[in-house]
Amino acid sequence: MKLNHLIDGAPEIEIEQLTTDSRKKCRNGLFFCIKGLMHDGHRFATMAIHNGAIAIVHSDDLAQYNPNVTYIKVKNTLKALNMIASRFYGNPSEKLTMYGITGTNGKSSIAKMIKDMVSCSKPCGYIGTIAIEYADVKLPPLLTTPDVIDIQRILHDMDRAGMKACALEVSSIGLEQHRVDAVEFDVAIFTNFTHDHLDYHGTMDNYFEAKKVLFDNLHDSQAAIYNIDDPRGEDIVKNCKARCFSYGIVNDADYRAKNIQILSDKTVFTLEVMRNEYRVETNLLAMFNIYNLLAAIAALHQSNHEIEDILASIPKIGQIDGRMEKVEEGQPFNILVDFAHTPDGLKQIFEFAAKITPVDRRIIAVFGSAGKRDTKKRPIFGQLADRYCDMIILTEDDPRGESPIEIAQDIAQGIKKTNYIIIESRYDAIRQAIEMANVQDTILLLGKGDEEFLYSEFGREPWLGDQNAAKEILHKYYFDNSDENLY
Repeated sequence: MKLNHLIDGAPEIEIEQLTTDSRKKCRNGLFFCIKGLMHDGHRFATMAIHNGAIAIVHSDDLAQYNPNVTYIKVKNTLKALNMIASRFYGNPSEKLTMYGITGTNGKSSIAKMIKDMVSCSKPCGYIGTIAIEYADVKLPPLLTTPDVIDIQRILHDMDRAGMKACALEVSSIGLEQHRVDAVEFDVAIFTNFTHDHLDYHGTMDNYFEAKKVLFDNLHDSQAAIYNIDDPRGEDIVKNCKARCFSYGIVNDADYRAKNIQILSDKTVFTLEVMRNEYRVETNLLAMFNIYNLLAAIAALHQSNHEIEDILASIPKIGQIDGRMEKVEEGQPFNILVDFAHTPDGLKQIFEFAAKITPVDRRIIAVFGSAGKRDTKKRPIFGQLADRYCDMIILTEDDPRGESPIEIAQDIAQGIKKTNYIIIESRYDAIRQAIEMANVQDTILLLGKGDEEFLYSEFGREPWLGDQNAAKEILHKYYFDNSDENLY
């Protein structure tokens, strides 16, 4: 694309790539000098030119200028990046029905529900923690919310592949770093607000204000969907110019679930929408998934899907990888894999486990906490497990160069009465849980979900995946000795 089509008044030179990474080869590239947390892109403009940049967008004066390179000075390079990236890829979010989901927990589940439900009537993509999915394409995730250029490129690819909609997880960090400023959302969803990311945001107020940006930027033709049962639910839509709709269970809401029956294999409830009632039956389990489903229903309804069509699409919701995922290999006890990695997330899983586990049987939890991240929640994890579990196995979870043993000891500060052991190897910890389980016990494998990697000091390292590890251990070790494990 010609540079003058991207930036008014710029020379008519051909730009083939956009980049913010001076280290990457970039043929006929346009490099943006972004000021990050650790580095200032202005320092690396010369390196970017060496690697193929023929034009530089900057806000500060540079140490040196190359007479063969075009320089464009702007007030805010990040703002310019958003505008130019969207234009470079043909403003793809304006062509798609865009669903943006933010909140501490539930983003992945709601986004995947929306993808499955919308896909019953028109092709829908998904971008988030689990993967990037559209048409027959399934790619590994980048970040929960990818960076500015990646988002616009992926949305462009979705549009070219025939997608008509996209469900995008929007993290607080993504909002804080302005990654979605140029994404035109049709519906924004708020799930809940609990303890997380304080290592980045510093305070809960800062964390909340980061999420609120998504709703503050909406206009009157868009829709905001919020959880009215969350203490900050109504706060999130204060000053929001969009059409606002609530969902909930406890309080009166525009979309409300009543008469809820949570069973071990399904959930049944009455859906109340604008005083009309509908019976809903779903394979989704646990109370928090009812909230997630309500959010998805409200989002579709407010983007012109008929309620009857929405209800018909609910049975099409597939198993969400690593979210309340059952491992069923014929073993006589429950194994659940979940991504829960916040205090509220663990609490919700523990409460569900307590409902499905007979009182004379045990809940065995296997989990850890991420290294070099919010350390304040570690003893809270211990307190929650201490309250609900009968056996706790602490193990590695993305240690990032911290000692998994020391992280486990931080968690153990919150454990006062429940037996616990520390097993550094995640595989061995899962094996220990399975080998000690009895009939009708519940094993919870928490924190990693379906992720097939662990973050170490040197970056991503391969990991079998909790569900795959559990299946392998069952067949390799458990069933060969099953007579010893029946009681």
